[in-house]
Amino acid sequence: MKFAYTIIYVQYVAASLQFFEQAFGLARGFVSPDGQFGTLDTGSTALSFCQHSTARDSVGQDYVVAQTSALPLGIEIGLATDDVAAACQRAVSAGAQLIKAPTVKPWGQTVAYVRAPDGTLVELCSPIA
Repeated sequence: MKFAYTIIYVQYVAASLQFFEQAFGLARGFVSPDGQFGTLDTGSTALSFCQHSTARDSVGQDYVVAQTSALPLGIEIGLATDDVAAACQRAVSAGAQLIKAPTVKPWGQTVAYVRAPDGTLVELCSPIA
C-alpha cells in the first residue's frame, strides 16, 4: 500500500487552487475541463480539490462540509517551510484565518495553524531535524 493523494471537497475548486497558490506558493497542476477537479504540484503525493457535487456523487452520501463547520475538521494538511512566521503571514494576507500563531515545540519544530477560506486546516511547520 502507498499513500497516493488527498482530495479536499470544496465549493469552488478554482478559488481553492488560487488561494493555495497565493498563500503557499504552490503551482497548479491538472484541472479537469469542467473545472470540478484540480490538483496542485506538491511533489510525489498530490493535493487535490473536488467540487461538492462531484464528491457527493463519488462518495454516495453527504458529509461534513469544512467551510460551513464552525470548527475545523479533525484533519490537517501539513506544509513544511524554513520560515513558518513568514509563511503564516503570507497565508493570512491571502485570506486565511489564523488559528494558532507560530510556536516552538519541545522537539524544536516551529508550527502554526491557519484555516483556508474553504475550511481546510493547514499546519505550517519547519522541517523536523
